[in-house]
Amino acid sequence: MSCAAASPASRAARINALRGKPERAATLPDYQQRRYDSPCPLVSRAVRARLSASQRNASRSVLHISSRFQPLTLSHAPVHSGALQASHNLGSTMSKKPQMGASKQAHAADDAKGAAAASAVTASAIAASYDDQIRPLLDAVDRLRHLKITQEGIQLPTIVVVGDQSSGKSSVLESLAGISLPRGQGICTRVPLVMRSGRVVATTEAKVADAINAATAEIAGAGKGISDAPITLVVRKRGVPDLTLVDLPGITRVPVQGQPEDIYDQIARIIKEYISPKESIILNVLSATVDFPTCESIRMSQQVDRTGERTLAVVTKVDKLREGLLEKVTMDDVNIGLGYVCVRNRIGDETYDQARVEEERLFKYHPLLSRIDKSMVGIPVLAQRLMQIQASIIAKCLPDIVKQINDRLSRSSSELDQMPQDLNNVADAVRVFFHIVKQVCTSLEKILVRGEFDEYPEEREFHGTARIAEMLSGYAKKLPAQCPRSSDELFLMEELRILEETKGINLPNFLPRPAFLVMLKKKIETVDQVPQDLVNGVWEYVEDLVMKILLKHSDNFPQVQPSCRRAVQTLMDKARARSAQHVRELMEMELVADYTANPDYMKTWAEIMEGYDKFMEAVEDTTKPTRVTLHGFGEVDVSHLRVHADLAGKAFDLRARLTAYWKSIVLRLVDGLALHVLLRVKQLVEKDLEEELGNELLSNKFAGVERMLAPSPGTGTKRERLKKSIVLLRQSKEVVANIMDRISAAGEV
Repeated sequence: MSCAAASPASRAARINALRGKPERAATLPDYQQRRYDSPCPLVSRAVRARLSASQRNASRSVLHISSRFQPLTLSHAPVHSGALQASHNLGSTMSKKPQMGASKQAHAADDAKGAAAASAVTASAIAASYDDQIRPLLDAVDRLRHLKITQEGIQLPTIVVVGDQSSGKSSVLESLAGISLPRGQGICTRVPLVMRSGRVVATTEAKVADAINAATAEIAGAGKGISDAPITLVVRKRGVPDLTLVDLPGITRVPVQGQPEDIYDQIARIIKEYISPKESIILNVLSATVDFPTCESIRMSQQVDRTGERTLAVVTKVDKLREGLLEKVTMDDVNIGLGYVCVRNRIGDETYDQARVEEERLFKYHPLLSRIDKSMVGIPVLAQRLMQIQASIIAKCLPDIVKQINDRLSRSSSELDQMPQDLNNVADAVRVFFHIVKQVCTSLEKILVRGEFDEYPEEREFHGTARIAEMLSGYAKKLPAQCPRSSDELFLMEELRILEETKGINLPNFLPRPAFLVMLKKKIETVDQVPQDLVNGVWEYVEDLVMKILLKHSDNFPQVQPSCRRAVQTLMDKARARSAQHVRELMEMELVADYTANPDYMKTWAEIMEGYDKFMEAVEDTTKPTRVTLHGFGEVDVSHLRVHADLAGKAFDLRARLTAYWKSIVLRLVDGLALHVLLRVKQLVEKDLEEELGNELLSNKFAGVERMLAPSPGTGTKRERLKKSIVLLRQSKEVVANIMDRISAAGEV
């Protein structure tokens, strides 16, 4: 095998692999010679495991199985290291085979000795290389997982194993880990199986499959359904490679009895959840007996990895289809960027050592399979390739992990600094309370008085002066610019009726003042609700704004927020009452006297009265047309007024005075109410709010602010969470800093 000796050239190649420069094999197809430049893979929150090698001097191994719901631990009595070694001893396994001919036995013995020697040399070379260069990277990631850095949203690399149903996925994992997984007809893997390893003690492995089946039944039920809740298998055993692997359910389109009708959609959803991130490495397991382009797993991986730059293919069952396999793995019809590795998995009751010997013999002596480059065949090659890929990913990923750690550490530290300090007595509480009130009033003054909104540049509802100005503009538009009159009533008929009812014993050429006042009252009553609607809208908006600002600044003391809310509601009720009273007074002032010093009144009245003679001529002279155009009124019909010629002149004058005076009324209603609103808002911000909050919380011997001394459950929990987060992030930062230093030092050698 190409990795059988640790020559200086191979050592240099491994160093280049660590730095992201994989060795270029002259005999490999071009697509396998591409440099892997994709971003580092990240582990899903559900995936928190690693398959790592034990220390070379470890004498035992341990298997643990856990599920998301309840940890299940498989731990048996320790097995003596000698017995464990015997079970892996090639000579003892070979002795169990049937007797062969003398020449065949000798040939097999030579093969076995050669395989054992090559395996020993390979293991030694790999161990020396990875312990020296790659192991620190894996240890760093393992340490980060142990610290549970993923809880901070920082994900870590993993390799996701996908494949069609019965393609041999679990068998590949068995060969890599050296343990037996559940087997059977149909879907064997019904939940994501996360495999990781450790370095210490171990036991027998006979009940691993049973434990996995029990955990699967607990999660996915006893039937044939599936679940996205993962099982974690911790393998602590000598001789297994340092890898993080996730075995996913095999893809099947046709549900069998006991499976849901949407089994394909469920499996596809789980697979895409794991392989969709661009950082994930896809280990696509393909059966040699099928056309690769038709494999569903290929289709899914191509959907998320079109260039194939993060996909490695493992071809299983090579002993069942030997002719044409070389062409299938070298032509690369399905764009596998990281290349192919052909393997022979364990068959029947073979031990893992026997399976490796048979695999090596198959690819060495078979007339067709032996033509495949040795760097593309065998479980040892697959393990080495996966470790190189994972180590390269981790090295590339570390700078981004450092950045994420620093960003989250800075954010958590800043958030903790902004947390309220602990209050020891009422004096502290009063001081903090007035500080909060000052902050609230300052923000409200900027928003509602000065028109500054730098605190909320994009939130229009917090631009107070602009919103109130919009309300005032809408209010002015709702007030009629012309004196209101009925659209379907004949010209001046309303004035004639009022004049008839207000006539008295007086000189005939005087306009009765009561008639004017009656008309004025009727016109004002048509708009008296408009000012009230304005002040209601303004105070509703101001109350909402004040409450939001107050709750924001008192967020660290939710125990006093009900009192603050009560104070604001009381204050707003008072403000509404004052404004309602002001509106009533405005209306009463308009009715108490017909007065204005506005010169526009006389000017407008005079302009209208210029048409008086023209109007009277049309009324009194029956030979004249009955339709006449008048300034201020437009074209009107006066035919109905000829029978009221004695009062028509007074009616015209009354209408002219009301029309001219109405402009002054509207101006007073708009200006007076606008100034009232601005004044009351200013008083609320500068004085009223502080007084009301003080009365509510400082009365009754400071009973309100005393509640600030009681720690809020949410605040206390948040403070503890931030402290733990900062500790975790600092530890993680130290772990990553150490490995970055080692990488830098290695690069200088």
